Amino acid sequence: MTNLDHLKRLLPAAAFREDTARYLEEPRGRWQGQARAVVAPGSVDEVSNLLKTCNELGIPVVPYSGGTGLVGGQIVEDGPAPVLLSLERMKAVREFDAEAGTLTVEAGAILQEVHAIAQAEGWIFPLTLASQGSARIGGLLATNAGGVNVIRYGNARDLVLGVEAVLADGTIVNTLSPLRKNNMGYDLRHLLIGSEGTLGVITAASLRLFPKPRETGAALMTVPSPVAALRLLRLAHDMIGEGISAFELIGRTGFDFLSEVGPEVRQPFEEVPEWCCLIDLGLASGSCADALESLFIQAFEEGLVMDGVVAQSEQQRAEFWAIRELIPEANRRIGSVSSHDISVPVARIPDFIAQAPGRLSNINAFRINCFGHLGDGNLHYNVFPQKGKSRSDHEHERDAVKSCVHDLAHELGGSVSAEHGIGRLKVGDLERYGDPGKLAAMRAIKAALDPKNILNPGAVLRAEGL
Repeated sequence: MTNLDHLKRLLPAAAFREDTARYLEEPRGRWQGQARAVVAPGSVDEVSNLLKTCNELGIPVVPYSGGTGLVGGQIVEDGPAPVLLSLERMKAVREFDAEAGTLTVEAGAILQEVHAIAQAEGWIFPLTLASQGSARIGGLLATNAGGVNVIRYGNARDLVLGVEAVLADGTIVNTLSPLRKNNMGYDLRHLLIGSEGTLGVITAASLRLFPKPRETGAALMTVPSPVAALRLLRLAHDMIGEGISAFELIGRTGFDFLSEVGPEVRQPFEEVPEWCCLIDLGLASGSCADALESLFIQAFEEGLVMDGVVAQSEQQRAEFWAIRELIPEANRRIGSVSSHDISVPVARIPDFIAQAPGRLSNINAFRINCFGHLGDGNLHYNVFPQKGKSRSDHEHERDAVKSCVHDLAHELGGSVSAEHGIGRLKVGDLERYGDPGKLAAMRAIKAALDPKNILNPGAVLRAEGL
């Protein structure tokens, strides 16, 4: 009996996917995956049985969520073909406490559907990102996703009260309690969140909900420089406080790309600004439009803004956000030489933006699309070919470009992986820039929880280093 036959005797026929091609594609087209089987268990017990058997047989297992990851965490190109463990069938709502504001869902639940469930009862689950229509809770927690609302609500790990997960040997760990205070031993929740499926497979989570703001609003304000944007952020904190849900920095190239290749959006300014900030509010009382208009007046007097548009409706607010959310699609259509998900201390963002172009010019002439979450120091700093050229013309320079950007982020006290994770793409970067003591502890934890290295081998940590 082959290993695959063994698995088919173990799990129902409904768990096996016939068309596996879509599970092996990587969003940026840089890798092509492989799998001996794609299996979608329907319960935590089925996940447990699958992992126990694969561990006994030495079969590698790669957890698969929405497939939207950008660092190759869900793609295995080389080595033994793994079993892809998809969470797509595990999407039930297990419990919803509308009084306490907690929602327990299985890992296959799609983020956008979680939003709808919470909002129907007057709550919000604030994790918000461009791929929310396909991203699943399990993958979002496995990568400790960030998104646009981190400035107010924190990363994914800050939004989770407990998890259910299955370890490599099939052991089920259940910490789904909705308790806000629980100091009974090590907090495995935070160990598993962000581990990218290398320590266990998250199968369910108790999510922390927040009251739905009575009013929301947004504004786009043009600023003369990133330094001014940073001062505008401080002024917004002083004037509005915790009502700021998002504070995004957008560079001119983002608008140019949208005009050049689409998707088509409504341009809010007659003249495209070099820099602008998208500010989003959610208030329990008072008027968002009034707060934003007052902010603009004060900022204008201080020379921090030159122009601005305050949304007069939810439709206009959505149009502002469409600009920000469609920039990654425009980037994809252009085709980057190298894309970077970096963070630096908020105060050092202007230094990074000022220094990076000069360093890159020593390699070649590029177009740069810099945008991101100014409020939490996370920039998407993407490098593109000049018009008339393609990324294939610069493929030989890709590693040099990446090292240039990552070296500068590290020098400024930052991180080369702000919200996308390590996956397989950044394993070398983790070794290069990571703290040696932390790496040693990570390897020890991996060896203790997954001694046969069957869980997502090659992601986060090199297999040969374990």
